[in-house]
Amino acid sequence: MKKIKCECGHVNPEGTVLCEACGKPIEENQHIDGNDKTKLINMRYDGSARRSLTYNRSIIDKIWSFFSSVKVGVWLIVIALVASALGTIFPQEIYIPIDAVSRDPAIYYEDQFGVFGKIYYQLGFYDLYSSWWYMLLISLIGISLVICSIDRVVPLHRALKMQKPRRHETFINRQRLYSESPNISDEEKQQVVNNLKKLRYKVRSEEGHILAEKGRFSRWGPYVNHIGLIIILIAALLRMTPWLYLDDYVWVREGQQVVIPGTDNKYYIKNKEFILEKYDEDDKRFQDAIDRVGGEVHKNYQTNVIIYKNVDATIPGAEPKLEKVLEDKVWMNHPLKFDGYTLYQSGYQQNEFSNMSFKIYETNDSDQKALETFTIDLTSPETEYEFESGFRVVIDKYYPDYVLDKGEPRSETKFPRNPAFVIFVYPPNTESPEISFIGIGKNIDATGENKFKLGIVDFETHFVSGMTLRQDYTLPLFGLGALVFMIGVVQGMYWQHRRIWIHPNGRSILLAAHTNKNWFGVNKDIEKAILGTNIQMVVDQQEVEGNEKTKEVHNE
Repeated sequence: MKKIKCECGHVNPEGTVLCEACGKPIEENQHIDGNDKTKLINMRYDGSARRSLTYNRSIIDKIWSFFSSVKVGVWLIVIALVASALGTIFPQEIYIPIDAVSRDPAIYYEDQFGVFGKIYYQLGFYDLYSSWWYMLLISLIGISLVICSIDRVVPLHRALKMQKPRRHETFINRQRLYSESPNISDEEKQQVVNNLKKLRYKVRSEEGHILAEKGRFSRWGPYVNHIGLIIILIAALLRMTPWLYLDDYVWVREGQQVVIPGTDNKYYIKNKEFILEKYDEDDKRFQDAIDRVGGEVHKNYQTNVIIYKNVDATIPGAEPKLEKVLEDKVWMNHPLKFDGYTLYQSGYQQNEFSNMSFKIYETNDSDQKALETFTIDLTSPETEYEFESGFRVVIDKYYPDYVLDKGEPRSETKFPRNPAFVIFVYPPNTESPEISFIGIGKNIDATGENKFKLGIVDFETHFVSGMTLRQDYTLPLFGLGALVFMIGVVQGMYWQHRRIWIHPNGRSILLAAHTNKNWFGVNKDIEKAILGTNIQMVVDQQEVEGNEKTKEVHNE
């Protein structure tokens, strides 16, 4: 690694623009920060050597330089924002309504939104926030933030830690705020130092050279911001891990007890009762609102539940041994919390079939007198029913949610909303079945020669409650990241790093100053510091240089 030795004796790393000790510009490196084209010194990172601007030999150097670019980081963020916005155009896959024509994304998006929905699905936006490329994009933003921060904060810390009160004269007279005052006494110089101390500057001296500094900690504000953002990005990635974040959905029917998904069979839920309340259509207070909606308006829907814990969940194959955890209700905007989980009332299904009763009768019997009756439990149907009379019924096909798709029968969902059956009826002393297709509004003799027919006698319906289960251990991490980010914002916004140099030059005094922001504020500090002395007020050389260029243009 090439080292650069300054005339002051300090050895600087390769790529240094301003000597870390005295601030003298390193002649061969002035092109790095553009100092060769300006009268004033570019004080970005105090001229310290940055890895991304120094090495570009190996593939690692090229990758480092790529991700250390602020432009690259900004573009990655812009792409992520655009992608996130596109993900909100249509509902994500997990929010496809339960009563949709189909919950299959390949069918739903095209059916609901036409060609745009089809493109949306084919591009993978239907599950955007869990997709591998979106997670990769978030990871790249995190990598960019880390490399950007390391590339700048390490050399900046080194430069600020090593700065000395004694600076090279070139460093002083090429600062933006600068003045030269002849015939200044030591008493006047000391008065300025005392005034600076009153203004809460930390003053250091070296052989008559003075450095007054305050607000250095504000320089770390942007990097504190980066730390906060990195914590937030880590929290976002951790939401993909099942042991830190859970977002699942459970349907449970009235009277039914099911295992809660995502809990490793540890918890069960029982739906004691579902309650649906509607606004009274005859109540004049709500009449206008009901008329605008054009139908029923739900006031509340809630589920009275019992939560059980399986104490033998860790034993493979063991029968669940349930202990009651709590009994409570879940209703809109009032979730139920237990053992780190939160249960939300998210939806319901009305009039879902629970069982259907059928009868067997002779085809030619106009009175349809029942020869046998049987009831099918639609949540767990038996496959065969035998009767003492000799009849035997076999359920060959069961379509809980029957639809006819291009001439082929299939079930849209696994829930019994429109049940239909292909049933084999074996008459007494017969080995050849009669085949029937039966459902709501459907009763088809498959051969047209059946001697016995099936008919629906009765059915029962129930409510099905839909609840979202969430467990989120990443929220404290999001909160920590937001807090750290806001600390960085305050740190960098409300304080400024101000430095004032007093450089003796015989009987004259060179006065220079620099700040990372708020030049008006440092000007006011200098005015107060030199009040009552003969030291000249600093001139803003950037404005002077700009005025000179303007005059040259006008003269031309």
